[in-house]
Amino acid sequence: MKRSLLAVAAALSVALGGAIPAEAAAIPNFPRPKIFGTTFQKDPGHDFTKRISPRKNGILRGWITHVSRYEVEYEPIKWVRDKYTEGYFVGPPEGHVSAYASPVAKNVVFLSAFGCSSTGAGPMTVDKVGLGAKRCSRKVLLTRVKKSQRPSLITVYRGQIVKVQEIYTP
Repeated sequence: MKRSLLAVAAALSVALGGAIPAEAAAIPNFPRPKIFGTTFQKDPGHDFTKRISPRKNGILRGWITHVSRYEVEYEPIKWVRDKYTEGYFVGPPEGHVSAYASPVAKNVVFLSAFGCSSTGAGPMTVDKVGLGAKRCSRKVLLTRVKKSQRPSLITVYRGQIVKVQEIYTP
């Protein structure tokens, strides 16, 4: 009886293993922050007095501020309402220490809101809530964020950036 159950379980795991995309199985389903949240997200327990380091596992509403050979630096952002426009994203004020640094995973999932050209000047490619929906390469991600800061949902898992999903802003 036990052998037959083990055989059935093994067969199901093999059959179902091909049905789930590798990146979906690898990245846990973290709770998504408000896309246009008006406060900076906290990272309880993170010690900013030590060297710059990765954020804990989860999704940060933020942008990448610097790209180096081995890692990128990123910081939280918040939405600021404006009297004359819909609003805009801002980072922490000058002198406020809240930056993180992590390597970008080799198989990072980059979902662009502006197509896959390196300049980001392509057609809008967003879902119903204004998040990037077009899968682009790691190279496009790194080239684009070197040129400008893009508001994004940045997913960190095990110290690496595993997903970046751009937020569309007009």
